[in-house]
Amino acid sequence: MHTTTPTRSTRRRAAALGLATAAAIALAGCTSAAAPADETAPAASGTAAEAGARLAIAYDGGIAVLDAVTLEQLADIPLDGFNRLNTAGDGQHAFVTTEGGFQVLSTGADGTEPELTDTMFEATTPGHVVRHEGRTVLFDDGTGDFWAFDTDALLEADGLPETTEFTSEAAHHGVAVELADGTLLSTLGDSEGRTGVRVLDADGTETDRFESCPSVHGEGVAADEAVLFGCEDGVLTYVDGAFAKLESPDEFGRVGNAYVTDSSAIAVVDYRDDPDAEGSLLHRVGFVDTAKADLDGAQLDVLDLPEGVEYTWRGIGRDGEDAAWLLGTDGALHRIDVEAQEITASYPVIEAWEGPAEWQEAHPALVVDGEFAIVTEPASNAVHRVDLVTGEVVATGEIAGAPNELALAG
Repeated sequence: MHTTTPTRSTRRRAAALGLATAAAIALAGCTSAAAPADETAPAASGTAAEAGARLAIAYDGGIAVLDAVTLEQLADIPLDGFNRLNTAGDGQHAFVTTEGGFQVLSTGADGTEPELTDTMFEATTPGHVVRHEGRTVLFDDGTGDFWAFDTDALLEADGLPETTEFTSEAAHHGVAVELADGTLLSTLGDSEGRTGVRVLDADGTETDRFESCPSVHGEGVAADEAVLFGCEDGVLTYVDGAFAKLESPDEFGRVGNAYVTDSSAIAVVDYRDDPDAEGSLLHRVGFVDTAKADLDGAQLDVLDLPEGVEYTWRGIGRDGEDAAWLLGTDGALHRIDVEAQEITASYPVIEAWEGPAEWQEAHPALVVDGEFAIVTEPASNAVHRVDLVTGEVVATGEIAGAPNELALAG
């Protein structure tokens, strides 16, 4: 998934570093152009609003839709169960991974009232949603089937858009991505495990495969369409039409998610070095320079976080300058220079927190929106918008339950 917001100037980047010390002692209060600092955005349902960016937040019992800038709540849509959210990428919609498939949420970014539409991509076990180069791929873990379609087609279609369907050799928790020339990469696996990745041409004919990526999971497409997938012993890359495997520096070094931009060759990945560790917390971050992935000596580099700072897969994002931001269990946002592989600034935002026993449980999450970050605080049912240049919390909103998954549109 890619950053599409304008990049910050070098001057503003320098300002972020220069203000790091001052931000480190700032309180995590909120200020907003619409309300005094000690007020939170009012909860409302169906509030009339102008067109603009929207933030959808899933919680136990529903989906709240907020103005992404002011964090004013515009709608509260009841929906039972654990529901996942993915940005559709067309500026208007989000996918709700729910019982029955991928249901389309209209966020109201065009100024209309938010609503959960009747449009549903039926799936037995809806899984990953991947957007790249104007194409979207939805994967059904229950069958191994996946569908590709134009990302903007939801804006034009009355109901489901035209899709191209592909099948896997067996059902598994998988993922697929379509490249600009129509090439598709999809995972290999079955009910016993996941093993690698295959390459399909635009007609669905297999042209290549790599079968030594145990527990393959997640995907990312970095600059120049360098693709990578996580393995339990490293990272699998697909660059210029060829596979290459980068081994982990530890005997067990699992990568499960990649955080990329389309302007940086360096991918940031989550990294787990203990196969017996309980819970979802991680204490190391990985880096892969995909520009070197096909060269001898390429490696998966790993950064040890400071004592007392851990994170989960929901806690990393990339900004418009390709820096990475990590939401730590100390409640702070930490800026990571991906080239230097070091933390260069830290901003306190929320109270310190403990990791969830299961990944589905609500815990603090991060979405980067250009020069701003959106951070959830389930302990207080709150969500905060943070200026990444100054570290200031510029808006705070509150919803009816503990915020879990997020999707940004507009």
